Amino acid sequence: MNEARENLRAFANFKVLNGESDAVERDHLIRNLAQLFSYVSDRCDDEQVAQYDEVLCQLADIVETEARAHVAKLLAPLERAPGSVVLRLAHDVIEVAAPLLEFSSVLSDDDLIEIAEHETEAHRVAIASRKGLTPRVGEAIAAFGQEPSVTRLLRNGQAQLSRKAIEKIAEVAQQNEALSHALRSRGDIDWQEIRAEVSAVGARALESLGLLTRSDGQVTASRVQAVVYNRIKNEAGFSAQEWKLAWNQVKALADRRRFDLKALHRFTRFGYGHHTAAGLTMLLEVRPEIVVKWLAMQDYVAFTVAARAIGLDAELFESVVSVLPWRDMPSRQDVENVRKRFEALSEEEASGIFELWRSHSFRRRTAEEAVA
Repeated sequence: MNEARENLRAFANFKVLNGESDAVERDHLIRNLAQLFSYVSDRCDDEQVAQYDEVLCQLADIVETEARAHVAKLLAPLERAPGSVVLRLAHDVIEVAAPLLEFSSVLSDDDLIEIAEHETEAHRVAIASRKGLTPRVGEAIAAFGQEPSVTRLLRNGQAQLSRKAIEKIAEVAQQNEALSHALRSRGDIDWQEIRAEVSAVGARALESLGLLTRSDGQVTASRVQAVVYNRIKNEAGFSAQEWKLAWNQVKALADRRRFDLKALHRFTRFGYGHHTAAGLTMLLEVRPEIVVKWLAMQDYVAFTVAARAIGLDAELFESVVSVLPWRDMPSRQDVENVRKRFEALSEEEASGIFELWRSHSFRRRTAEEAVA
């Protein structure tokens, strides 16, 4: 790792960055630097990632398309990659952006939605091809996409389609046979469940496509409640895979200096529980396994003290508690009780308790390392 650090410093001071080289030298440098990072990415600390990010961004501005495309292919499969250069290349021409848009786990939903809105249809097609495409991103494809990207979205069996996206696509599909056929081909959609959620306009569009049968009776309130409850239940619980993805995306946001309390608000607003937990971990400056342990133990007290210590307000704290991926989803009464305890605790008291715990934890870890 020391060798990698020295190599990076040598690259950073190289004459190419001062514009004193030809195109071949610049091309050679960015390819080698990206290759080096791909070898050591899983062992780099945040400072080292930031150094790679800075140099790669500078080089990306002065090399040709072919070199940028090569770098994008190297960065696309990495779980941890420099956030700024990934986003920079994802907004690039499609020859460069495609592998990142389709495969990079570093790009967040917000990044993908922004690209879907402002870049080309080819960019949207690449995004629509992603495995496990989330409902929010699917909604952006449905809203801003044309036939190629929307068709690709519908043919992506691993894309999660929301009620809003289905409704939007159905309205367009009434005048588009290709989209109509693709929508009918989605065998994973429970059309009766969709009926319980779509608007009257959406229901009429789906009925015209033969996807819903007309019904004079109305869906009962209990049926709607059951749909909502099951959806919430299915989203509850900690997932190691989701945690890893969220952690790397939050790290990438921090690389771009775009992680703050506003980002935490967005995570809670859209129900991104694992991202919320990862964001709190960064704000608290504790080891990730600590927060994972709190979630597994359903430790409301630890989260209450920690959140109060870093100055979260009561509204944000309640939202955080409601969306975190606890072992068991908290009831409405649980959330209310936790908020009362939060409001009864002063920030000064919480800071004292948290710092005492932190110092004790550090001493214990140091002692364990000494014994080992």
